[in-house]
Amino acid sequence: MTLDPQSKYPSLRSYVLKLHRDARPQCGALAGRLENMVTGNHHEFASGEQLLALLERDLDSTPLDS
Repeated sequence: MTLDPQSKYPSLRSYVLKLHRDARPQCGALAGRLENMVTGNHHEFASGEQLLALLERDLDSTPLDS
């Protein structure tokens, strides 16, 4: 059996998602903050589309082999 030295879930792709106190996802009102746990980069979002765009941007700037 060969073990893969690379984690399936690299630390550079660990996030904290904080929802705003007024967020009501069940009503389509999604707002909060996304923070990368390793880099400390954080951004606020005011919609699900913005949240996904933030994730995409952060993942594009994070090399897979890190």
